[in-house]
Amino acid sequence: MAKYRITQIKSKNGESKRQKANLLSLGIHRMHQTVEIEKNPITEGQLAKVRHLVEVEEI
Repeated sequence: MAKYRITQIKSKNGESKRQKANLLSLGIHRMHQTVEIEKNPITEGQLAKVRHLVEVEEI
């Protein structure tokens, strides 16, 4: 399956609880942390909510 490589590039300070929860559910806990997650409709929805905070590459 396809995967996403996600890196947090902006701070989550000042963001809503929902956006912070989406980052945590994606496995991102701090700035400049990179995680690889499988591409599926759930992760695409989570990424849509925090797209302005992360950089996404498709692997």
